[in-house]
Amino acid sequence: MNTEAVKSIYFYEMARTRRTLLQSVISPVLSTALYFIVFGAAVGSRMQEVGGVSYGGFITPGLIMLALITQCISNGSVGIYFPKFTGTIYELLSAPVAMSEILLGYVGAAATKGMMIGLIILFTAMFFVDLRIAHPVLMLLFMVLTAVTFSLAGFIIGVLAKNFEQLNLVPSLVVPPLTFLGGTFYSIDMLPPFWRAVSHLNPVLYLVSGFRWSFFEASDVHPLISVGMIGVFLVICLAVLTFIFRTGYKLRA
Repeated sequence: MNTEAVKSIYFYEMARTRRTLLQSVISPVLSTALYFIVFGAAVGSRMQEVGGVSYGGFITPGLIMLALITQCISNGSVGIYFPKFTGTIYELLSAPVAMSEILLGYVGAAATKGMMIGLIILFTAMFFVDLRIAHPVLMLLFMVLTAVTFSLAGFIIGVLAKNFEQLNLVPSLVVPPLTFLGGTFYSIDMLPPFWRAVSHLNPVLYLVSGFRWSFFEASDVHPLISVGMIGVFLVICLAVLTFIFRTGYKLRA
């Protein structure tokens, strides 16, 4: 493996984050902090516990997962889209660098940035809500798997996107509704049977529930099922990328 190429891509992408610190880090952290203030402190103090957990603590894993998914998709897609947009992608493709090494550099950087933001938000949440982590190792496992999987998904979006509107479509219009309807602010046990069944079709439900179990040992679905769903999505992303790399679809055209 050409480790120098991987490191070059990785550190270039991490340097881009430092140049856009306000947009890349401070903005999502402040936005999520507002959720903690409004829903965790103001509204949560007037609500009953959910599954034996304070409302502010209950919504924390979902808000972290929302920020993690959004940032990983955004960073993964922007990282590969801009070389396509500026034309520098052809210099990269003509260099003695394997596609797997290109992928490792871009996805590794996107996942790292997503993890950094997720951990910062987790630390910030401790100032607003009463938070405990029952299984810290499992929590980190969920974060790493989610970060890598959705960074891969973001890479795919960046390859397929034709313009900036398509680039921002999934992070801004698809992920937030799925997350809000995936049990972030409520337990699906509160829903009528029909809507409870419909909620199980939402893939984000499994991510939020499994992540919440690592905190409070309380979730809407079994944590092993959550890990399995992340694994399925990871395999799908890898299969799509394998097709793109073998055919050059939307990459060399």
